[in-house]
Amino acid sequence: MQITFLGTSSGVPTRIRNVSGVALRLPQRAEFWLFDCGEGTQHQILRSDLKISQLTRIFITHMHGDHIFGLMGLLASCGLAGNAQRIDIYGPPDLEDYLKACRRYSQTHFSYPVKVHTVRPGVIFEDEEFTVSCALLKHRVPAFGYRVAEKDRPGHFDAERAAAIGIPPGPIYGRLKRGEVIVLPDGRQIHGAELCGPTQVGRKLAYCTDTIYCDAAVELARDVDVLIHEATFAHQDAELAYQRLHSTSTMAAQVALAAQVRQLIMTHFSPRYAPGNELEVKDLLAEARSIFPNTELASDFWTYEISRRELIELSGVGISCQ
Repeated sequence: MQITFLGTSSGVPTRIRNVSGVALRLPQRAEFWLFDCGEGTQHQILRSDLKISQLTRIFITHMHGDHIFGLMGLLASCGLAGNAQRIDIYGPPDLEDYLKACRRYSQTHFSYPVKVHTVRPGVIFEDEEFTVSCALLKHRVPAFGYRVAEKDRPGHFDAERAAAIGIPPGPIYGRLKRGEVIVLPDGRQIHGAELCGPTQVGRKLAYCTDTIYCDAAVELARDVDVLIHEATFAHQDAELAYQRLHSTSTMAAQVALAAQVRQLIMTHFSPRYAPGNELEVKDLLAEARSIFPNTELASDFWTYEISRRELIELSGVGISCQ
């Protein structure tokens, strides 16, 4: 799982930061998912190593323009390129009406299936590999945070050891890898778990923007590997944050600390902290690290790899480790 930041500014783009957009690349599936789609996102995708043809799902947090103004253009381009497959879009109420209006007044017709899912708190998507859930955050309009949880996988199956103890190759290996207990023709009972390495713990990601500090963000981010959280304002501008229902750097760090996440990545920075100003984004990093040391700043086109962990069974107790 790879995170690529396509836009890390709040409100308006700057010379070095576009407005909101984050891609989650799933190499094992040859696809990527997009979180928010501010104006210019398709240009950012073209400048990255992502392939638009591999876009399958889009998750929109809320209906403010810096999070949706690039959506219709991206969808239209996917159709004109002729290589789009089905795209599922998840978002708040009014998203479907917005897209219908855009299509009607621009006379745009998609040449591929587009399905809009209106989300509610809870699980919004699940397949054999992933579960995606959302929670209602605290902003001026309905805004949702998203959590992507990869399901645990069995450890590596030791085929050589299985052959050495006389288990013939075939479909039985698949059953053993799934941890099943099988009985061989000679009466021996084999526990699949004994032939597999440590369980590979599913990776977890939370994406929270736009919001002020709230308990819902903490619960959504509980124990994730990576929390992407907005940090629109510096701590000294907390009054602005409360007025506009955005987070400060210290609020983002407090969410990460309370949720016991492994890595905090801050994004959605106000242009007022551009290089050369009295306060810069690097100052927001220092503020956050004073509360949650494992914090990084996102920048456009930065890619972060979420690594796997293994679950080691020790005296019946599962312990996860890097």
